[in-house]
Amino acid sequence: MRDLIIIGSGPAGLTAAIYAKRAELDCIVIEKEAISGGQIINTTEIDNYPGLYHMGGFDLGMKFREHADALGAEFVEGNVVEFSRTDEKVTVKLESGEVYEAKTAIIAGGAKHRPLSVPGEDRLRGAGVSYCATCDGAFFKKKITAVNGGGDVAVEDALFLSRLCEKVYLIHRRDEFRAAKTIVTAAKAAHNIEFVLDSVITEIKGENKTEAISVKNVKTGETKDLAVDGVFIAVGMLPESEVYKDAVKLDEKGYIIADETGKTSAPNVFAAGDIRTKALRQVVTAAADGANAVTSVENYLHSL
Repeated sequence: MRDLIIIGSGPAGLTAAIYAKRAELDCIVIEKEAISGGQIINTTEIDNYPGLYHMGGFDLGMKFREHADALGAEFVEGNVVEFSRTDEKVTVKLESGEVYEAKTAIIAGGAKHRPLSVPGEDRLRGAGVSYCATCDGAFFKKKITAVNGGGDVAVEDALFLSRLCEKVYLIHRRDEFRAAKTIVTAAKAAHNIEFVLDSVITEIKGENKTEAISVKNVKTGETKDLAVDGVFIAVGMLPESEVYKDAVKLDEKGYIIADETGKTSAPNVFAAGDIRTKALRQVVTAAADGANAVTSVENYLHSL
């Protein structure tokens, strides 16, 4: 019986692994992807993590993993399909059939991209429809693209694509952005970014590849088609929490209800990173979550 199972190896899970090894806990990290790092590995540049200004997202993710490896953290690749708990233990079953048990668990499984759910999106996914500009932007050099969204990620995606593409439409359903003012200002200064505000994408068109999008103005009702080669969707995230819903309480959006200590509704289950309820989802807050969650695990284990 291990002390701890950590699910996910993004910044929260990797920080938890580092702190767990420093606390000499018998733990294992389960990661469903072939590589650790979470969402940040798809980010071109991280400029808000203290002390590592302008470091590439992939490089930062690898630094986190190298630190955990150096301390002897044990990793297993696998997708969690069943999660259950009693007051004595937590049981995790992987898609491969492997089963792991521990006294506690930290769920740091993160979140996935939210779809637009419009006609053509699923059919053209991977054929011009993408959710990661830094992953797929290179395929659209000197072409015309569109970004849908109003947060930091959407505006940053538009800026990234503006360096590669002939033109970028930035489509947002409101007339103001949620994104930080500095990046919105930078986007406005880019000569090849065209703002399409108060508008939503109603359809993505094309036969074997994306050829155009239908855009509707939510105030006037007017609809027009824009010829594009690619569409990048950045309208938020969905927490990867479905498999845990019977073990811990979720909020109305599906996030695991947990405070900064990582404590959930189950005494031996903790949550960290983007999967938990929180106001700010950034690398620095994810790392803090991982540290706090392990401290809570230690306090729980000492109380047994």
